[in-house]
Amino acid sequence: MMKQTVRQVFEIIQIDEYSTTPKYKQIVNSVISAIEKGVVKSKQGLPSINELSMLFDISRDTAEKAYNELKKLGILGSVPGKGFYIASASYRQKRRVFLLFNKLSPHKKIIYDAFVEKLGEETAIDFYVYNNNFRLFKELIQNRAGHYTHYAIIAHFLEGGENAAELIRQLPKDQLMILDKLVPGIEGDYAAVYQDFERDIFTALGEAEELLRKYKMLKLIFPSYTYHAREILIGFQKFCTEYGFAYKIISDVRQEPMQAGDAYINLMEDDLVVLVKQAKSIGLKVGQEVGIISYNESPLKEIILDGITVLSTDFEAMGRKAAELILRNSTEKIANPFRLIVRKSL
Repeated sequence: MMKQTVRQVFEIIQIDEYSTTPKYKQIVNSVISAIEKGVVKSKQGLPSINELSMLFDISRDTAEKAYNELKKLGILGSVPGKGFYIASASYRQKRRVFLLFNKLSPHKKIIYDAFVEKLGEETAIDFYVYNNNFRLFKELIQNRAGHYTHYAIIAHFLEGGENAAELIRQLPKDQLMILDKLVPGIEGDYAAVYQDFERDIFTALGEAEELLRKYKMLKLIFPSYTYHAREILIGFQKFCTEYGFAYKIISDVRQEPMQAGDAYINLMEDDLVVLVKQAKSIGLKVGQEVGIISYNESPLKEIILDGITVLSTDFEAMGRKAAELILRNSTEKIANPFRLIVRKSL
């Protein structure tokens, strides 16, 4: 066994501070990638856990977790008193997935967890978040194109997104997976698990028609500066028109006086907090005098005011189904399940 120099270690193991992939997983993926590229050979030594911790400024627990996973895969061996070494240089990963989300949120975590669990240990996943910033989105895709077997992307932007299709079209269609929202301008045979925003809200509100009839005005809170799909707005207006409801689009709920007979649909979590506070401050009973419907299910919404009525896609199903399509190398496009969950706020 030959000990590696510091320079050789950095050739084998790379940690990307921009990546949201856990660092222990990045270490595992780096070693596997180095094996596949022929950078390391069988019996080559690796640094001790303490050395790895110091070299990459990571906790000892992170280094130990990475090595334990490499051992479990049969890649890493150890000899008491001599250290760690590559036990097998024949390991090959079947898939390397570039996973790109617009932001971190409880809902995105559900997608991520289901996606990772379904793909399993034989898939390396590099996870990045671009915070709705198109410039960072562009940089991440351009710098990593050609390094993966699959590219799974959620494309939501506050501005600049009109050029997203041109950028995404540079990726191989048979390796592309679009999640959550279809991107206009991307055509042909590629995989997708998406929300049909216009149809979903129209259908779900139709299911809630009887409950909504006790309110005089339906109000959709749709911020002027948002990444949310405008198809939600179109579907809401279509529902109100066809079912004969008076309605109003609000860009800032803080500027809108609440009164008895209003029913609100909010997209942003912050707006839900404002609605609840407003109702309490003027003594209106939610679910009787005013109604609240919130987008995207979360455990907290089961508790607030004894339950907030929710319009939500099935985020776990989205992550699991996307992984299944990748495992099958399918280019199928699937509309994700959407549901109305009625609680006391309506």
